[in-house]
Amino acid sequence: MNETTLICGSLAIDTIMQFPGKFGDTLLADQLHKVNVSFLVPTMRTEYGGCAGNIAYNLKMLGGDPRIVGVMGQDNAPYIERLHQLDISTANILIKQDAYNAQCFVTADADNNQINAFHPGAMSYAHENAVADAGPARVAIISPDGDQGMLKHAADLAALKIPFMFDPGQQLPRFNGEQLIDFIDKASYVSANDYEIELLMDRTGLTLPDIASRLEALIVTRGEKGSEIYAGGERIDIPAVEATAVLDPTGCGDAYRAGLLFGITKGWKWETTGRLASLLGAIKIAHKGGQNHKFTAAEIADRFEAAFGYRY
Repeated sequence: MNETTLICGSLAIDTIMQFPGKFGDTLLADQLHKVNVSFLVPTMRTEYGGCAGNIAYNLKMLGGDPRIVGVMGQDNAPYIERLHQLDISTANILIKQDAYNAQCFVTADADNNQINAFHPGAMSYAHENAVADAGPARVAIISPDGDQGMLKHAADLAALKIPFMFDPGQQLPRFNGEQLIDFIDKASYVSANDYEIELLMDRTGLTLPDIASRLEALIVTRGEKGSEIYAGGERIDIPAVEATAVLDPTGCGDAYRAGLLFGITKGWKWETTGRLASLLGAIKIAHKGGQNHKFTAAEIADRFEAAFGYRY
């Protein structure tokens, strides 16, 4: 059975800064219309990231077969070399020599809240990278990418009859209600966090049951409160896994989605798929950066059994 997963999304360099205080102590609720603040960030580091890169990284460690459909710029060489070392295909990464890689500047506070600034760079050309060139696949994901690329990939995947997960993330505000409903109707799965699902309902006018009824599964993550999966008219509650440390939330959602995609390619029940996703998120948050945690497929199976009492 074809277990290839097409991962449409950003490939970015993350500059991550840590603010030791809390944003809420500096941002005044009644003065947000004229914000002029500066956060002292004693620590800063640069990491490989982007949603597509992070998802592929986790999926490869699970034993999956990720194929990235993304765009990079003239400064692509170090990241491309890293993907080669990880044995992740770069055959469907388009290089735009007149642009720079997408870059995300992340400031996180003591409560793991984040303020991000994102330069899309080469990602803006995602619509020029034809998803059909990547060949057949069991499933695909449309993660945050150039908005025109996300629209085109959805249309192309639907035409190719490749089931896909729509995970708009921080790009969700770029789309109007009509566009979002079209995404939902073309997708087989939608994944969103607790904030994004509220925005999705507000933009589309659809209720949570309305959205779920149009899909094979709707997945809603709620951080330390766990997550829920709506499938087949049922709600499946997925418990959070206690992390050994809470160091950095960057990339936790991407790790979670890799678990979902792996379970889908294996044909697992949603209870097991969601639990694997939850475990990956807990493993990721205990490490700084989106791609610095490491595990083998055997190690993750052992940790799954330790957390949930059975082997997948």
